[in-house]
Amino acid sequence: MRVLAAGDNFVGPDLLESALRSELKGSELEDPEVGKLELPWPVEPFGPVGGVEEASGSEDQMIEAVDGATACATQMGPFTERVFAAAPQLELVAVCRGGPINVDLAAATEAGVSVTYAPGRNAAAAAEYAVGMTLAALRRIPDSDSELKKGNWRGDFYAYPEAGVELEGGTVGLVGYGAIGSRVARVLRAFGAEVLVADPYTEPERLRADGVEPVELESMLPRCSVVSLHARLTPETRNLLDAEKLALLPEGAVLVNTARGGLLDYTPLPGLLRSGKLGALALDVYDVEPPPADWPLHDAPNVITTPHLAGATRQTAHRAAEIVAAEVGRFARGEPQAHLANPDVRGTRT
Repeated sequence: MRVLAAGDNFVGPDLLESALRSELKGSELEDPEVGKLELPWPVEPFGPVGGVEEASGSEDQMIEAVDGATACATQMGPFTERVFAAAPQLELVAVCRGGPINVDLAAATEAGVSVTYAPGRNAAAAAEYAVGMTLAALRRIPDSDSELKKGNWRGDFYAYPEAGVELEGGTVGLVGYGAIGSRVARVLRAFGAEVLVADPYTEPERLRADGVEPVELESMLPRCSVVSLHARLTPETRNLLDAEKLALLPEGAVLVNTARGGLLDYTPLPGLLRSGKLGALALDVYDVEPPPADWPLHDAPNVITTPHLAGATRQTAHRAAEIVAAEVGRFARGEPQAHLANPDVRGTRT
């Protein structure tokens, strides 16, 4: 069996190969032929490639690398209709992300290729980051750091009008309660915050058992000093927080988005910040990545921005490689896939 390890500068091809060999050790396929490809992400931003989103590299590059492979472990490789057509021997694409955004699932299913993904691989990292961004925004940590490095001892930051606020005793609203949102809730409750959750896909009984309050989004927003987004981006959740919803927030609320840029309507945000309606905004994701040089939020007050780093820990990279290697192992042993994204796929290709 030939396996392609199509890694990048985060989950590298050597890391994927090591995980694959470890998974297959002791089996009939313990010494597979492993081809390697290193894609340019994240040094070069991902983007649309051949009809799929958030991919790295080109279709031609992938077609050449996947030639002869039965399975591929990747994070950002573009698997398009054209790539599947050029790789008739391919039977499995294992994507080490929370969703196979870089794969044309319809084309894969039509071609008889199973596609798997890696739920939860960055849940701990993203949850920690979201809490960190929340604390940074509430306590003005980046502003204080920046001013001191300029030689300005901003004692006025201790004055009552400029002072931050605490998580303890505050009310935080979470939009989404999956692997990441549920972890964020657990940490926030340890800080002493009241946690409200808007997630129509999670049973209210489970939320109450976890010590959080299930609410509708519209009723949640006016009650929250902090709102943090943790929902998946779907056609139903795109621009979930639009101008109308944002207007429901109380004066001075903090908004955190470490999930997906498309969940949020960015157009009204500069005005809301300048008016004080939003007290602070912490962003790790954007409607356009990277944001352009003339992006209106670059010079808006009380904005924290980072370049899509919430999931970027070394543990995430290792966990991702191990999850996809396990899927390749199941495939090699003829076992069902644990995280199949296209359950309608039938049989193997001929």
